[in-house]
Amino acid sequence: MCSYIIEKAKLVGTAKGPNGPWMKVDTANVYYDHPYEAQLDHALCVDFVCEAAGGRERVAIEISRESVLELMEKIKAALASGDASHTSAAACSLNGSQADVAALF
Repeated sequence: MCSYIIEKAKLVGTAKGPNGPWMKVDTANVYYDHPYEAQLDHALCVDFVCEAAGGRERVAIEISRESVLELMEKIKAALASGDASHTSAAACSLNGSQADVAALF
């Protein structure tokens, strides 16, 4: 029996499907239930949509519980190492005007 219990998360970002352009996403609809496509009894399903644009287009994932737990750990690790890297890079900031810095890129 499907529960249809959906948790909503507000997001700021973009997503891309296999043959479509990048799209803005502002909401993730998250639920753990029977998947539509994945060959799993239950899956964590996430639909990334832009509700501000009507929510008609989406990028969706359906992954196993074990995959979710692994992904959560990798997300935490990536954020921790990224934060550490960006914090140390900020200490080596460039001196010069905004135009000088922009010319480097």
